[in-house]
Amino acid sequence: MQIPSTPAAPVAHPPFYRSLYFQVIIAIILGVLLGYFEPQYGASLKPLGDAFIKLVKMIIAPVIFLTIVTGIANMTHLSTVGRVFGKAMAYFLFFSTLALIVGLVVANTMQPGSGMHINVADLDQKEVNSYVAKTHDMTVTGFLMDIIPKTLASPFVGDNILQVLFVAVLFGIGLAMAGDRGKPVLQFFEALTTPVFKIVHIVMKAAPIGAFGAMAFTIGKFGLGSLLNLAELVATFYITSLLFVLVILGAVARLCGFSVLKLIRYLKAELLLVLGTSSSESALPALMEKMERAGCSKSVVGLVVPTGYSFNLDGTNIYMTLAALFIAQATDTHLTLGHQLALLLVAMLSSKGAAGVTGAGFITLAATLAVVPEVPVAGMALILGVDRFMSECRSLTNFIGNAVATVVVSRWENALDYTKLNAVLNDPNAVDPDDEPIRAATH
Repeated sequence: MQIPSTPAAPVAHPPFYRSLYFQVIIAIILGVLLGYFEPQYGASLKPLGDAFIKLVKMIIAPVIFLTIVTGIANMTHLSTVGRVFGKAMAYFLFFSTLALIVGLVVANTMQPGSGMHINVADLDQKEVNSYVAKTHDMTVTGFLMDIIPKTLASPFVGDNILQVLFVAVLFGIGLAMAGDRGKPVLQFFEALTTPVFKIVHIVMKAAPIGAFGAMAFTIGKFGLGSLLNLAELVATFYITSLLFVLVILGAVARLCGFSVLKLIRYLKAELLLVLGTSSSESALPALMEKMERAGCSKSVVGLVVPTGYSFNLDGTNIYMTLAALFIAQATDTHLTLGHQLALLLVAMLSSKGAAGVTGAGFITLAATLAVVPEVPVAGMALILGVDRFMSECRSLTNFIGNAVATVVVSRWENALDYTKLNAVLNDPNAVDPDDEPIRAATH
């Protein structure tokens, strides 16, 4: 006689007010209201947003290091590391270049800066010069000096993701080559991963406070009215980024057997956090965890996500060419096709290595214009006031682009569990049989 199986108990969902998604929405709304009605007080809350981003950056280095090291060390063949990295870089190069071209085409078609007739001599260049001073050496030597740390431990006391990635890859390869003698170290790192991600969950509980402070500062400092002066540029950038995500990344997702809209729904809590803080880096640890839960191989996630944060910045690339041509149009600077192609080539180099943090896009744009003398760097003063608003869109587009890239590269590597992927995309509250219920990054 066959005993009927007992139906699984339904998953008890927490009250909606305890979800990160709801709390961040409320925090953003309150921040906007406070910044609008009490601008001076709202602007003074900037330390709340900055403190939260510092908290997240504090944990990013160990998260990346442990994920990459354990992922590589568990690979049966070290050639897999080079293959995954090569596929990821090919993907990044293609879509980053495509994003730059999209920005160039849209700027030439919409002409958002035409008719302004701005005299460069009349612009205040003081604040722009401070950004130009932060630009990096874009030569090959400069790039190598930036990616190679002074010591094996120095990346963990800095904020350079590429250096952490570099050391983690080397350490992971070394641990894999050590064989059985390296297993105790590998087991320690695997055990250490659990408390480190618990720290991530603790830190993420402060996300609503960080989003509230960052949004209150933005509205209080720049005001909603500051959007009106350059509304066409801002609207053009947002619409272009939206179309890039829905059309281009949507087509890529469809070819790989998933929906980009469902992926966005799955990552909605992290996207709201990115929106509130204007920093895609604030949600990096949560993205790595959720992509693993969505069926992507741990080793692929460990290589693709951190690398993508420096080499796969679709939103930043759209912004760079669009903003550069806007400045040229606004200052009546004529750019030939040759000048625009030169701008594109320089942007392809300068956009690599820009971290997904607030202001990085503006600094990278300054670096690009400094190398392309045809476009006046002083013209950046025109967009300085609204750059913060565009930073939010840059970060959101970058974040979604890296999530899509992780799934695509996992599929290319045959390292994608479609059962888990379909489960979380069709039902964000689905249960991972090997873990806790899959919901937002924290509860």
